[in-house]
Amino acid sequence: MRITRVLSAALLTLGSAVSPAAADSSPSPSADGGAPTRAGTSFRTATEIEQGQTATANGSAGDYLYWSFPADAGQRPTVEATVKLPQAHAAETWQIDVYDGLRRRQACQYGAQTRTAAADAASVELACVLRTVRGWSEPWANDPLPGTYYIRLTVVDLATSDLGLPVDAEVRVGSKDIGGAAAVDGSLAEPLVPGIAVTSEDDDESTSAVLSGIEPDDGWSSGWWSDRWVWTAVGGVLAALAGVGGYALTRGAGRPPRGA
Repeated sequence: MRITRVLSAALLTLGSAVSPAAADSSPSPSADGGAPTRAGTSFRTATEIEQGQTATANGSAGDYLYWSFPADAGQRPTVEATVKLPQAHAAETWQIDVYDGLRRRQACQYGAQTRTAAADAASVELACVLRTVRGWSEPWANDPLPGTYYIRLTVVDLATSDLGLPVDAEVRVGSKDIGGAAAVDGSLAEPLVPGIAVTSEDDDESTSAVLSGIEPDDGWSSGWWSDRWVWTAVGGVLAALAGVGGYALTRGAGRPPRGA
């Protein structure tokens, strides 16, 4: 009975420790009202947004609209976009693409990445759920890695008469924390955040000019931590308890009765 009580207490303690690590870390919408209201026109001028924000922008049909956001190891980002169209227009097809910090186009696991709006439709909605960001990958692979990600929104099929018509765009970025199920034995030395080296004319010392200043709220983990560590510790503790319990049972069974 004493061994049973010890095992029960250990399981309750470990369960309490694991629960926060396994929780969904989907960010909540920004409450500071500081969401961007414009979009860039290239990778270099992409507007930075945080996960959980809803960015808006005004543009014209035919423009390329760019945003960028950070994604860390273990996250599965979801990008959603809504394009509000003018009252009168012909059928047109819109598309949303996502690129990593090396400007490699990342495939969507699922979601309506390309969608055609019927003539005079009020809006069109797009979505792209990326693969889980890995902490490390082979150089030849195209796996999503920690760092900056770029969103490009544009129309890919448009009637000539509609070229240049005003449109309003909304972009939202969120993610789900996959945790230890996506953990790998490795990590990047630095996240894929684009930057360039410049030389200061005043002191002739090299400094780093980072093209993207955004990062996750808790900083870059680079894949060093996941709930796989917790479950490894759980397994070790349970194995030790099982060994102690087995020893106690076998020792008690092999002891001769008193007075024999």
